[in-house]
Amino acid sequence: VSTSHLQLAAFVLGTVGWILCTVSMGIVEWRVWHVDNTTIISSGIAWVGIWKVCFISYLHVSPGYREQFCHKFDSYDSFIPHEIYAAQGLLLIAMFMGLLGLAATIFALRNVYMGITHKTLIAPFFLVGGLFYIFAGLCVLIPVSWNFYSVTHNQSIAFPPSYYMPSSPAAQEAGAAIPVGIVAVILLLLSGMFSLSYRFPVTALTVTK
Repeated sequence: VSTSHLQLAAFVLGTVGWILCTVSMGIVEWRVWHVDNTTIISSGIAWVGIWKVCFISYLHVSPGYREQFCHKFDSYDSFIPHEIYAAQGLLLIAMFMGLLGLAATIFALRNVYMGITHKTLIAPFFLVGGLFYIFAGLCVLIPVSWNFYSVTHNQSIAFPPSYYMPSSPAAQEAGAAIPVGIVAVILLLLSGMFSLSYRFPVTALTVTK
């Protein structure tokens, strides 16, 4: 047990990182667009996520009330930029890889804390769990950095007329999903390195039946 403190920390960090990865995938605020025409987008701000785009409008509601309109992206929409398609696929992969990493780490820690000293039931699972964590972190890093690049270069999206969105914003900034994703990347990579650092103690006895 005394040799697996870092691996226990890896499990904690990996769990938080996996949760943040899942949260970033569901947050719509990946790219915050500031628009000049407030006829429909009443607040002048629209949020572009990886699954949908949303904005606040005062149309078709009573005075003093507002309503949020969202348009979900379809898989056959040709106007969706590559960085959003990449985020959809890679974040799903990251969520799955993170789960596998957590499962492998839990199994190894269970054996450690139950006093099972068979090397093949501990060290390989820490190794596999660490690799899954690192792979999940890289799968989050790619879409986060790619979308952040698109934000900093104020890249446009050719939305169809039914979305009531301009093709180019007056300005745009990174939404909450990007810093959440960055923290998830850091935690997943740290958990992966901690898991990979495990060294089976040479003094441990191998229990055989």
